[in-house]
Amino acid sequence: MKTPDLKNQLQNLVPNPETSTYLLAVSGGADSMVLAHIFNDLGFQFQVAHINYKLRGEDSDLDQKVVQDFCKKKNIKFNVYEVSQKDNKPVNSIQLWARELRYDFFKEIREKENLDFLVTAHHLNDQLETFIINLSKAAGINGLAGIPANDNNILRPLLPFSKEEIYAFAKEHHIEYREDLSNQKNDYLRNKIRHEIVPKLRETNSHFLENFKKSSVYLNQTKDFVQQQIQEIENRISIFNKYHKVLSKEQLARESTFVKFEILKKYGFNQEGEIAKIFTAENGSVFFSKDYQLLVNYGELVLQKLDEKFHLNSTEEEIVLLEKFDFSENQKAINLENIMESIEEIDIEFNWHFDAEKIRFPLQLRRQKTGDEFYPSGFSGKKKVSKFFRDEKISNLARQKIWILTDSENTVLGVIPYRQDRRYAGSEKSGYILRIFNTK
Repeated sequence: MKTPDLKNQLQNLVPNPETSTYLLAVSGGADSMVLAHIFNDLGFQFQVAHINYKLRGEDSDLDQKVVQDFCKKKNIKFNVYEVSQKDNKPVNSIQLWARELRYDFFKEIREKENLDFLVTAHHLNDQLETFIINLSKAAGINGLAGIPANDNNILRPLLPFSKEEIYAFAKEHHIEYREDLSNQKNDYLRNKIRHEIVPKLRETNSHFLENFKKSSVYLNQTKDFVQQQIQEIENRISIFNKYHKVLSKEQLARESTFVKFEILKKYGFNQEGEIAKIFTAENGSVFFSKDYQLLVNYGELVLQKLDEKFHLNSTEEEIVLLEKFDFSENQKAINLENIMESIEEIDIEFNWHFDAEKIRFPLQLRRQKTGDEFYPSGFSGKKKVSKFFRDEKISNLARQKIWILTDSENTVLGVIPYRQDRRYAGSEKSGYILRIFNTK
């Protein structure tokens, strides 16, 4: 392992590493101290972030001192987070808690300092341990492919290099570092794999780690190829809209369980039992993940982000469309093209004529309310708006966006853009006509 090796690896991950800015996660161990040393030798623009978890008493403080002294000597900005009682350190799940804490801190510093990338010191041995852990969890190809070298602006340029190479580099360049003695214990699964399982595997073949490195490359190439194929299938069965996405339920149902899982898990639906229910659910059924709503709608799966502009939020929204009619003119026209642009599922032109003398102004637009009813043109009798929606097979998602045209007494004059109320329609006998329309 040489300094140019790391530079070449960074060039594989970032187009122009010399012009980017970085936040290096430095614990004080050999891996991260070597990483910081090389970044400094390369003259890259970077800062350092360190977490003092206060888990090992004086040893934790000495780790911090090694990193802090290095930064001071090299004139590198040092960002530190010292854990205190306010952090509510748990009795169990220390590793998960620590991971969440440090990545929250790293994100905060990156955003505050406007740095392009976070860089961690994960190496080849970490990759092997992760592979074994994921193998035991039936994690699939994504898990077996291991830790990504570039993922969501997190770079791991040391992944191709073994722990032995890193130690050799540190020794050759007289780099000071600290050993975390807690890593020698087998309290955690990763440590147990590191000290008991990996040595036995390496005994079976003197080139085991080198061969694993090649296998890891093959697995990542396979993963990339599979993901490309999955994306092509998704593109083929998708209808892209401005505010949400629609998948063909029938076409996706014909795909393998693996393809269904790979497509839907991107939207947070990653439980096999739940995915099976999606394909047997009745029309109108809604499923929720952390970030998405999935609506089963007449042969379609409608996916919408929960924080989108048009979410389940606008039942109280009202728009005054026309305060009053100017009866000095015989006709007035209102084009609702701009409003209709927000309802992408409904591509319908309409052209309604009302007898203005029958309408009690002001004229308003609002969302559907319980009990709404009207006399739709082309039908006999009265119909509830909710039943009209069902009869017309209008999806729940579309219903949230449809406007109801009402007068000052909340009488429904029309369901835009489907039907107007025939009682208020204009005719040849009408002296004053109000035209409401939408043209493409």
